[in-house]
Amino acid sequence: MADRSAPDIGELWTPQFEIGNKDAIVTAGSCFAQHIGRALVERGMNWLDAEPAPDALPEADWKARNYGVFSFRTGNLYTPAMLCQWLEWALGVSAPPDETWAHDGRFFDPFRPAVEPDGFASEQALSESREITLDAIREGLRRARVFVFTLGLTEAWQHRQTGLVYPVCPGTVRGTFDPLLHRFCNFGFMDTYGDMVRAVELMRSINPQLRLLFTVSPVPLTATATGEHVLSATTYSKSVLRAVAGQLCEELPDVDYFPSYEIITGTPFKGAFYQPNQREVTPDGVAFVMQQFFAGLEAVQSVQAPSTSTSVSSEDLVCEDAVLDYYA
Repeated sequence: MADRSAPDIGELWTPQFEIGNKDAIVTAGSCFAQHIGRALVERGMNWLDAEPAPDALPEADWKARNYGVFSFRTGNLYTPAMLCQWLEWALGVSAPPDETWAHDGRFFDPFRPAVEPDGFASEQALSESREITLDAIREGLRRARVFVFTLGLTEAWQHRQTGLVYPVCPGTVRGTFDPLLHRFCNFGFMDTYGDMVRAVELMRSINPQLRLLFTVSPVPLTATATGEHVLSATTYSKSVLRAVAGQLCEELPDVDYFPSYEIITGTPFKGAFYQPNQREVTPDGVAFVMQQFFAGLEAVQSVQAPSTSTSVSSEDLVCEDAVLDYYA
């Protein structure tokens, strides 16, 4: 049986810039990014909720509708291409698409199909909701001092004519798969690198002083459309994402990398931070990752002690790609 006690390893991260208690911090990306936002709140730091829930919505319904999950109500942004896509819409570089998915008289946003579990009453309501999110992205970027983005996947599904990227394969969460309209793509290093460079340029066009902190999600793929074994596909995907993050840190100012991926998957930890399904990260693993995160910050400035534990169950996360467990 694996030893579940964490090895005595320190100084896993030396931040390249300070993050103060009052610095507005935006979080986005794959499922694992949700842990960072929660931990920042628990530490009394300034996590920016740029799109808070409406006053009339009960708090018990917030998570199901993706309020308070990320800084914006985009849902999970698994790939840099998705991040770039939303930034271009928000900053007016390209117009948001007209595509919607209809089911039983309700309408779903193909680019965030899970934000309204029961769908929207009309296409106009869907469009208005998306505009609120685009406004939140603009406002959040203007106010933020730090943008934390967790890179999760390289695999995605695209519209053949427009090139637009979906968060999950059409026909899984919502919509209908059409091989004449939809195609699988697996972004390589150059595409992923180009999308991240473009994303940084877009964000800094509205906030030149914005600092970027990248992480790579330690959560492996549930399934793969490459035809390879999921283990090989996961290794490829995470290797590309980690290499891109490292390259950006070398080339761009005020860009840093936090090794959440290495902490969970590293051989010194013997796989002890994974649930029995070998995919989800245990609460102890999340707590250890965040312990290293704040230990790094404390090395450059004082951060107040935690008020509550950061051991958050992976079952509390909002992850569209978890539906693939069914298809796997």
